[in-house]
Amino acid sequence: MAPTDSHQTVEATVRRVPRYGVLMGIGVVLGIIAAGILTWTGSFDESQALDIVYPPGQVFGFLLLWTVPIGIALGGVTGLVMERIARRHDRVVQVDRETVVED
Repeated sequence: MAPTDSHQTVEATVRRVPRYGVLMGIGVVLGIIAAGILTWTGSFDESQALDIVYPPGQVFGFLLLWTVPIGIALGGVTGLVMERIARRHDRVVQVDRETVVED
């Protein structure tokens, strides 16, 4: 028994979609860099209210709790904006669809 072929021409929409994981990963890296810069430029004077001096490692960790989620959010928003812009450049193409069925 020979397989039978079925050809069909259909329309398909081709569009580019940004990779959200990559953009959010870049946001994480930028958040870590921002936390490092803020830690490096900050002052480590004694707190007047509590008489405590926070070490740079603790300040860096606390800043990571803020800057990394903000970086992830900004990466996601960037992806959404890029997808919206890319949607304007959608193309409709003719696609030859082939189905092979063995008897």
